[in-house]
Amino acid sequence: MKKTPRRVNDIDLHVSIRLRAARREVGLSQTDAADKLGITFQQIQKYENGSNRITAGKMAMLANLYGVSIPWLFDGAPVLKTLARAS
Repeated sequence: MKKTPRRVNDIDLHVSIRLRAARREVGLSQTDAADKLGITFQQIQKYENGSNRITAGKMAMLANLYGVSIPWLFDGAPVLKTLARAS
């Protein structure tokens, strides 16, 4: 069965843009950041383009490495539309 590609939502995209900005601000390459976290630079690329979601633990590690807070990553993010519950 063919898997349908996941659509990147607006919040994932916002966080990915903030992650890239934070990494660049501290002067790390994707390879440098990946080496410090014990992951591949391809994984950093995927985090930064929103194609892979980030676990809470990895997000905390990235925020710590880049010297930002987790709330900063979400600052200014759009609000997702909520689904109405059927009563």
